[in-house]
Amino acid sequence: MNSGTPAPRSRRERPAKPALTYEGIVATAVRLMRSEGLQRVTMRRLAQELDTGPASLYVYVANTAALHAAILEDLLGAVDLGPVGATCDWRERLTAVLGSYTRVLFEYPSLAHSALVARPSGPNYLALVEAVLALLHEGEVPDAQAAWGVDILLQVATATAAEQSTRDGDLAADDEHHALVQALRSVSTQTHPRIAALSADLVSGTPGQRLAWIFRAVINGAKTTPRQPD
Repeated sequence: MNSGTPAPRSRRERPAKPALTYEGIVATAVRLMRSEGLQRVTMRRLAQELDTGPASLYVYVANTAALHAAILEDLLGAVDLGPVGATCDWRERLTAVLGSYTRVLFEYPSLAHSALVARPSGPNYLALVEAVLALLHEGEVPDAQAAWGVDILLQVATATAAEQSTRDGDLAADDEHHALVQALRSVSTQTHPRIAALSADLVSGTPGQRLAWIFRAVINGAKTTPRQPD
């Protein structure tokens, strides 16, 4: 008697799965991150999405940390390196490149935290590092200082994005900010004279203005601060 339940399909009748590739694995991981968040992008979840076993993925990606680094590398392709070839002041062009990198991380809050420890090494990351070094060289920053400066500049951008993403996800962040502003404005000139004198300026400026100033301060510091021997 036909119960109406279809008979199971033979493995031979099933369509063949596409072969695993590094590019396909990373593309699927990026899609998962965009739809479910980075915390859900694990080797097990990715294997499920690709209809394979986790062991198959380790042939291409060493671990979850390496997978997150690969996601970051893929997204770094969106960083605007166009300012490198522009004609305005080299500091402003470098600030623009770093600002673009920061905005890419702003779009993916969980990735900003991962980027603090992730170490991509693909062509997009190398292009970003080369762009920063080229602009530092154009500004006549000594090579030794530029070599260390590029690391600090990218750290500042990454940490800023991670901090902002944490605040954006914290419902109490606005209340805490207002409480800080009130505390700064109400200090006594007797006990905290410098805070009282600068209370308005301590919280002035937009996030974009403050970030651009931080970049310029670090850039100028990299140019004028020589490396000392241990």
